[in-house]
Amino acid sequence: MTLLSAYFPITDPTLVFFVVLMIILFAPIVMSKLRIPHIIGMVLAGVAIGQYGFNVLERDNSFELFGRVGLYYIMFLAGLEMDMEGVKKHSQQFVLFGLLTCFVPLILTYVMAITVLDYSSSASFLLGCIMASNTLIAYPIIGRYGLQQHPSVSLSVGSSMISLFMALVMLAALSGSYDGGSHWYYWPLFILKFAVFCIGSIILIPKLARYFLRRYSDAVMQYIFVLGIMFLSAALTSSIGIEGIFGAFFSGLILSRYIPRVSPLMNRIEFIGNALFIPYFLIGVGMLINVRTIFSGIDMVWTVFLIVFFGTFGKALAAYFSSLLFRLSKADGNMMFGLTSAHAAGAIAMVLVGMRLEVAPGVYLMDDIMLNGVVMMILFTCVISTLMTEHASQQIIIQEKTHLRNDISIGEDDERMLICVKYPEIAPQLLTLATTIRNQRLNRELVALNVVYDGIRSNTSREQGLRLLEQLQKQASASEVRMQTQVRLATNIANGIKHAFREFACSEIIMGMHVHTDINPRFWGEFIQSLYNGLNRQIILTRFVQPMNTLRRIQVAVPSRAEFEPGFHRWLERLSRLAGQLDCRIQFHGRQESLTLIAEYINNRHPNVRAEYTQMSHWNELPQLAAGISEDHLFVVVTARKGTISYKNALERLPDELQKHFSGKNLMIIFPDQFGDQKEDRMSFTEAQHHEENSIYDSISRWLHEKNKKTKQL
Repeated sequence: MTLLSAYFPITDPTLVFFVVLMIILFAPIVMSKLRIPHIIGMVLAGVAIGQYGFNVLERDNSFELFGRVGLYYIMFLAGLEMDMEGVKKHSQQFVLFGLLTCFVPLILTYVMAITVLDYSSSASFLLGCIMASNTLIAYPIIGRYGLQQHPSVSLSVGSSMISLFMALVMLAALSGSYDGGSHWYYWPLFILKFAVFCIGSIILIPKLARYFLRRYSDAVMQYIFVLGIMFLSAALTSSIGIEGIFGAFFSGLILSRYIPRVSPLMNRIEFIGNALFIPYFLIGVGMLINVRTIFSGIDMVWTVFLIVFFGTFGKALAAYFSSLLFRLSKADGNMMFGLTSAHAAGAIAMVLVGMRLEVAPGVYLMDDIMLNGVVMMILFTCVISTLMTEHASQQIIIQEKTHLRNDISIGEDDERMLICVKYPEIAPQLLTLATTIRNQRLNRELVALNVVYDGIRSNTSREQGLRLLEQLQKQASASEVRMQTQVRLATNIANGIKHAFREFACSEIIMGMHVHTDINPRFWGEFIQSLYNGLNRQIILTRFVQPMNTLRRIQVAVPSRAEFEPGFHRWLERLSRLAGQLDCRIQFHGRQESLTLIAEYINNRHPNVRAEYTQMSHWNELPQLAAGISEDHLFVVVTARKGTISYKNALERLPDELQKHFSGKNLMIIFPDQFGDQKEDRMSFTEAQHHEENSIYDSISRWLHEKNKKTKQL
C-alpha cells in the first residue's frame, strides 16, 4: 500500500482525464447492476476517488472548469425539457400545485432546521430551497406505461417546473444578499436588474434563435450558438448578483420551443452533456464529500434522518392535499408524490452554490454535515420516487383500465412483420409461421432480414445471407406472398435489427431461438436482452422440432394482468389465426380475469377456433404444465419486459424452467407490445437509471437458490 500511495493522487492531466473517462464508462454499468440511479452513481464514484476516499485523483482546475460547465449544462437541460405549452393549458392547477410542492417542504424544512438543528436562518433557508425543488427522475417509468397524458402526470410535470423556478429565484436572492445586501438600495436594485434580465431574455433570445437557426443549418454552428446563449445568460445573471445556474435554466426554458425534443440538435446537446460535462460535474461533487463525517456520531445520523424525513414528508403532504383539492383518486396522489418527491439535478446545483457562499473567512454556508445529509436525502428520495411511481402507474392502469380502451383492431391495420433469419435450417419455418399468422385480407408484404457482423468474414457471411434470402424469396413467391429482403452489416447484431425494424416501420419481429433443440442456459444473453429491452413492440421467438402443419394442440401460458398490456390483442389475434389456419385446438392457462377477456375476444372475432380455458392461479404452476405437453403440441409462453404491469419476479426463472421441463419440444415465446418512449436507446444523467435485466441482487439470489437446492439434494 505504501508503494502504491507514492503514485497517488494522480496529477498528470492526461491520466486524470483517462481515469475520469473510465469512471464515466464503467460506473453506469455497475450502478445499473446495483439498481442505483446514475446521477447518484457518479457522485459515489467521485467520493471513492477523492481525497476523502482512496485519494486516486486530486481535484484540480479541470474539475473546476468542467464542473462549472456541467452545472450549467444540467440546469440548461432541465429548462429545455420543460413543457411550456402544457403549463399554459392548465395554468391554474399547475400554479397551485407548484406553489404547494415548493413552499410546503420549504417551510417545514426551514422551521425544523432552525428549531431542531439550530442552523442559522440563511443555512435553513438554503436547505429549504433544496427541498423545494425536485427532479423528474422517475418520468421514464411513465413512458413505459403510456401515461404521459394522464392528468396527475401533467400536473406533476408542470408543478416541477414551477417549484424549480421558484427555488432558483429564492436561491438567487439568498446568494445576492451576500454581495452587498446590507445596503438599503440593494434589494430595489436587485429586483430591477432581475426584471430587466428576464424581460430582455424573453424578447431577445427568441429573435436571435429564429434568425440564426433559420439561416444556418450546420450542426456544429447550431450547437455552438445554443451553448453561447447558455453561457451568456449564465454570465449575465452572475454579473447582476444571481447565480449562473438560474441564467442557464432560464435560457433553456426560452429555447425549448425552438429545439424539438426529437430533433438532431437536441440529440447533440444531450449527447455531449451526458457523455462528458454532466458526469464530470457529478464526479467533482462527489470528491468534495467527506464520508467520514457520516460515521462521526449520532448527531450526524439524526441530522440525515431529519433532512430526509422533512423533505419527503413535505412533498407527500403537498401531493396528497392537492389530489384531494382537485378531487383526484388516491392513485393519482401516489403518482403526484412519486414524481415530485425526488431531488437530484436541482438539489446538487444548489449544494454547489451553498458551498461557495462564505459567511465568514474560511467558513461556508453549507458545512460537511449538511452536505452529507443532502446527498443521503438525494439517494433516498430517488429510490422512493422510483418505487412509488411504479406502484402508482400500475394502480392507475388497473383502476381505469386504460389499456382496455384501445381499439381491438390494433395489430391489423399497422401490420408489417420483420423476419430475422440466420440459420438455413429454421428460416423456412419462420417464413411459414409469418405467412400463417399474417392478415390475408391486408396482403401486406413481409420483410426478411439477415444481419451480418461487420468483421473479417463479413463478405463471406454477406454472400451466405444473400443466398439464404434468395431461397426465402422463392418460397414466398410460391405462396404468392410479397416479400422485401435486406442483408445488413452491423457491429452490433441487436442494434442492426432494431434499426431495420424502425426503417421498415414494422409492427413485430419473428425470429428463431437456436438450431439445437435444447435451450442454452445463457439464452437470455446480451443479444436477446438488448433486443427486447430496446424495442417496445412485439417479438416472437420460436423453435419447431416438427413441421408446423402436424401440430395438434397449442398450449398458451398467460401471465396475470396480461390484459392490461397494450399488446394484448395483437398476440391474441396472432395465436387465434395460427390455431384457425392449422385447424388445431388452443388451450389457454391463466387467471380467470384474463381468460374471460380472451374467451370474449375469440368468440367475437374467431368463433370457429376451438378454444379451451384452464385456470392457473399462480405462475409457479408453469412447470406442472410440462406433463401435459406432447410432442405434437406447441407450448406458447406470453412473457413481459421488466418494469411493465404484467411482469413478475417468477419470469426471472423462465429460461431455467424451459430448459428443464420443455427441452426438445415445440416452443414459442412472445414479448408483447408494451408502452415505451422516445429515449429508449439513450442514457441521461438527468433521468432514471438504465435498467439492466439482471441485477447483482438477482444474481446473488439465484446463486443462493442453486446452492440451497444442491444442499437439499445432498
